[in-house]
Amino acid sequence: MAKQAKLCCPAQPKPKNEGRGLKVKDQDRELAALAKALGHPARVKILRHLARQKDCICGDLVLELGLAQATVSQHLKVLKSAGLLQGTLSGPSTCYCVERNSLARLQAGIRAL
Repeated sequence: MAKQAKLCCPAQPKPKNEGRGLKVKDQDRELAALAKALGHPARVKILRHLARQKDCICGDLVLELGLAQATVSQHLKVLKSAGLLQGTLSGPSTCYCVERNSLARLQAGIRAL
């Protein structure tokens, strides 16, 4: 079971003009970048697992997902680079949680198709 640590990722305030200030071209680019980050089943599985958690996940994602450490690390890097995850150092490990605002923009972009 994955170790959990409360408050490792800061609270994410909802932007006042979420999605309204972007031109359609920019919205399309953002949606494409977020979708590209989810272009591998392992990353979808990681995001789904982390989205279900109320707290951040430290360590043990490898055991939870059944993937090699290097594979999980690479997928976490892609998701974090796309802005779908936050990672906070907690001692010798990193705690991960979903960047809820980015996930909301992804959902809104898909609904707008």
